[in-house]
Amino acid sequence: MRYVLFDVDGTLIDAVDNQRMVWRTWAVRYGLDPDEVYQVALRTRPLETFAQVAPDQDPRKCLAVLHDLEDEDVRSGTYAAFDGASELLTALRPGAWALVTSNYEHRVRGRFARTSLSVPKVVVDAAAVQEGKPSPVPYLQAAARLGARPENCLVIEDAPSGVQSGLRAGMTVWGVNTPTAVDGVHRHFGTLRAAVRDILAFASGPPSRTGGMSPTVE
Repeated sequence: MRYVLFDVDGTLIDAVDNQRMVWRTWAVRYGLDPDEVYQVALRTRPLETFAQVAPDQDPRKCLAVLHDLEDEDVRSGTYAAFDGASELLTALRPGAWALVTSNYEHRVRGRFARTSLSVPKVVVDAAAVQEGKPSPVPYLQAAARLGARPENCLVIEDAPSGVQSGLRAGMTVWGVNTPTAVDGVHRHFGTLRAAVRDILAFASGPPSRTGGMSPTVE
């Protein structure tokens, strides 16, 4: 069997505006410049963000405030699945795909429920691993839970840290939803919709002992 491992935010769910609004609200609460905070947050994990933008604040309290804002956004924010996401997830064989996210599973389930997307049996979230992306650990854990060999896994990502995570795990990595290819991806698609046919073709193909593919831009 071949397997498909999906990032969530930015790959299946369009949450960029939501993330920007959450960080803006958090920054205003601490009297910080929202734009500067968001630019740091794009490059770092929350605790690293707090250390840079609010070093005098208790990081645990900062994280608690951020989590409350994120949970409220899941309940009341406006979300949309990227075009092709529903068709793709419905067509994949049960047990042959998973979600690998730096977010938390309860938020993923909330967003998927609001966008009518199916949730697979395997979800590797921030609480499931001690090392997040770009470490290979999240994708390797997803493969292990599926009973898959890394070379038989296709990672679908939109962010550099996720791409590096998949590559370090020894998997094929395709990029979607970015105007230009993220460094390292084996194939690039401008949208998720453009990748649907090829993802399904990969999933239905025979297992391979070589996961590498030549970079291709589409």
